[in-house]
Amino acid sequence: MSDKISLRIGDKAIEHFLSYSIDTDLYTPADAFRMELSAPETQVEAGMRCEVWVNDQRELTGIIDRVTRRVTEHGQTLSVEGRDLMGLLVDSCCESFVSVKNKSLRELAALLLRAVPYINRKAVVYQSAASGKAKTTTDLLDEPQTITQIEPGMTVFEVLKAAAVSRGLFFYSLPDGTLVFGRPKAKGEPAFTLQLTRDGKGNNVIESELAQDISRRWSKITVLGQRQGQDSFGADATAIRTGASRTDSEISFYKPFVQCSNNDGVSPALMARLLMEKGRKEGWQYGVTVARHSSNGKNWTVNELARVTDEVQGLDGVYLIYGRTFELDKNLGPTTRLKLGRVGLI
Repeated sequence: MSDKISLRIGDKAIEHFLSYSIDTDLYTPADAFRMELSAPETQVEAGMRCEVWVNDQRELTGIIDRVTRRVTEHGQTLSVEGRDLMGLLVDSCCESFVSVKNKSLRELAALLLRAVPYINRKAVVYQSAASGKAKTTTDLLDEPQTITQIEPGMTVFEVLKAAAVSRGLFFYSLPDGTLVFGRPKAKGEPAFTLQLTRDGKGNNVIESELAQDISRRWSKITVLGQRQGQDSFGADATAIRTGASRTDSEISFYKPFVQCSNNDGVSPALMARLLMEKGRKEGWQYGVTVARHSSNGKNWTVNELARVTDEVQGLDGVYLIYGRTFELDKNLGPTTRLKLGRVGLI
């Protein structure tokens, strides 16, 4: 069964393409797509809202950024490029340079998203997975933080991402445009299976790549911060310096890293953990290419677990799919490239 791709703009559905690339990545803001239409006479304008559907399942809600019409002696071509709604937050700068001290993450999001079009502000998801021994994510979301000032030039995404990071969370969007503060999936049954065995029986992996890199990993990570103290009358007093460290037992030699953070007192411990997890994620990356865009009737999906058996790379376990690219190549046909990482890292 062939894959069905549809670019929907209003009541118009475009379903015939010469090539396309549709990206999504949990750790990269603004999922992007690029399509070369088979009918160059199609009327498409930059700035139009759109949806990308794959096999009758919505995979992206966004805006067309760029339309390119090219004319040569051999004919005409029409290319369309766009990003999901998170692209609006990446592009839009904050207009109010006010103090946001003591605002919770929920309050900060409500303030900054107020003027952003197309975002369903009532549907923002604040996940409540556990994030420490003493407090849950819900506690941390409601607790005031001390990001003191929004500076000119800072984007909405930049501020909200920094606020999320200070809570040990990350910030991403769903295919329908819903914004999420949370952590990657770490539990449950794998939704997919990837296999590359030497005898070739049951294989669905066309190509695999495993990269290990310690250039951005450290044996010890220290985050220093400070918060305002209060005197007995509740007034701001001198700053209280805070800090926290994390060690990575996977690094066999001493390699320290120190970073300053002017966020609240909760931040250093969570930031140190986040930096260590980020180093582990970036230091171990597994990628595969499979035919077509679905497996057993389900589109390949990010933030899902996959059972991996790769005898050539020596892998046998469960990993998180955090990146996915649907592609149509004029020579290879439809393929999907997947990026996988270890489970439990942010």
